[in-house]
Amino acid sequence: MTAMAERHTARTTVQEVTGRSTGTTAQQAARYVWAGVRLALAYTFLWAFLDKVFGFGFATPSERSWLNGGSPTKGFLSGSEGPFAGLYHHLAGTGFANWAFMLGLLGIGLALALGIGMRIAAASGALLYVMMWSVALPPEANPFLDEHLILATVLVGLALVGAGRTLGFGGQWEKLPIVQRLPWLK
Repeated sequence: MTAMAERHTARTTVQEVTGRSTGTTAQQAARYVWAGVRLALAYTFLWAFLDKVFGFGFATPSERSWLNGGSPTKGFLSGSEGPFAGLYHHLAGTGFANWAFMLGLLGIGLALALGIGMRIAAASGALLYVMMWSVALPPEANPFLDEHLILATVLVGLALVGAGRTLGFGGQWEKLPIVQRLPWLK
């Protein structure tokens, strides 16, 4: 049997066993690229959460960590400028804002890391990014667009391409009976 025939046989076998095509090499590579982007974004959310909780000295000094009585939202929201400044100044440092922000970082980060609940993670992550964008309008380096809006769009794209199924538990998650009944949990 030729090498090409062996590859075709192997692909056919995988397709017969799993009920789905493994796709072309480019499609397989794209799935891994998007999974890598998903994991990188998961890391940014989880790192922000950990740094704000423990104050590793990167964005949050130890003395301003949440564990040492610091506020995860006060500094950023207090510096708000633009049309939403009043709202953000009012929310800065409140218990609600601190808990919502920190639970959001943790929940979005875990969902992205595990590849589960991608629709919820994408929607809430995109909302968080848009809110962060709106804290300082207009953006410093561009009259409208900055990385927050781009990353919000990338999050939505990750959910649309099913990035949680590669290097994640998205495939198994989507087969759960509750997720089958409530597709918004995908």
